[in-house]
Amino acid sequence: MCNIDNEIFNIRSIQIRELAPVQVVTPFQDATMGPFPAFGLSMITIEDENNNIGEAPVYSSYTNILEACLLPHLLYSQNLSYSQLYSRLYWSIRNEGFRGPASALLGQVDMALHDLATRRLGVPLHKYMGADRNEVKVYGSGGGTNYTYEELEKEIAYFTAAGVDCYKMKVGKDFGMNMTEDIKRVKFVRSLLGRNIRLAVDANQIWSCKQALRFIDKTAGENLAWLEEPTHSASFDQIEALCKQTPLKIAFGESERTARVFPTLVNIGVAHLQPVPGHLAGVKEWMAVRDLAAKHQVDFSSGGYSLFTASLMTTASEQCEVEYLYSIMSGLETYFNVKPAWGNGKFTLPELPGFPVRINWNHCEATGQLVKTRVWNKKNVREYKPVVSL
Repeated sequence: MCNIDNEIFNIRSIQIRELAPVQVVTPFQDATMGPFPAFGLSMITIEDENNNIGEAPVYSSYTNILEACLLPHLLYSQNLSYSQLYSRLYWSIRNEGFRGPASALLGQVDMALHDLATRRLGVPLHKYMGADRNEVKVYGSGGGTNYTYEELEKEIAYFTAAGVDCYKMKVGKDFGMNMTEDIKRVKFVRSLLGRNIRLAVDANQIWSCKQALRFIDKTAGENLAWLEEPTHSASFDQIEALCKQTPLKIAFGESERTARVFPTLVNIGVAHLQPVPGHLAGVKEWMAVRDLAAKHQVDFSSGGYSLFTASLMTTASEQCEVEYLYSIMSGLETYFNVKPAWGNGKFTLPELPGFPVRINWNHCEATGQLVKTRVWNKKNVREYKPVVSL
């Protein structure tokens, strides 16, 4: 395993490229958002003084935070070690808060820096981080609350043919007001899966503790693997009360933007941690949650942009899984000319420096799929000056 702390990043330019939204396989709705007919992708590219680049998915709608906090440090912090540079980046977002988009943006920049470091060394990121394998388990994810029964059946057939041993569906239909239909759909999906494939459900924060307990009681015979975000992610009192009253594993974490919240989640009884790499403030924060889950022997999985997440997940134990939201992610994958192979319930990573994906930018530009580009360098970014807003 290599240590990024002593790497030097003399950054020359940063750009964000936004790709045209891609139609999803099935318009997708969950308990609190949707339906989503299409899904987009933006990428940040960081280039150093020797023309090495690193790339990662990025929020493209918060460039004000990038310009005020992160870009000045990236462009004007010369000959600093990564640990020194990251510290400057981290504390520059203090007044933006560590539990919102600023923290996620820092994490996305950090992912691109990790990609840059490993590309210029010619080493796959997962090997740089100490992984001794290039495969990760995948669980199927989908089952939108708006899906017809025929659409549920079709999606489950896709995942079972691909060899997954776990499928996660959405509940909380009609903004949590149609639990009778939720229960009926869960029983239908269980009948399709049989008893050898695990079934998990995700309520996207829609219920109260009392409502979640009612749902758990009504689906007790379906042997659910976990119930994800049944209550508001910030209602720790509700989460703790729920965890104390059910043996069913309760999952949280994808809504968090800092690793520092996860010990509290464990302490109040959450038995399945789900950090998203592109949501936290850096790769090391994701690793901290990974290690916390192992220490306390709770379940661990991650979603987000699955093909990027897969690279990190190879460093966790073999039973840990990557979420694959096929309806959305499969369309975005048309932009990649190199990516992990998908089959037999696993992603298999290619031997590729950095993250295991490449976008064919020339093709995207030639076909009109590249819809917006922004570039920053010392010509249009000033040195860092802290600004306090009250």
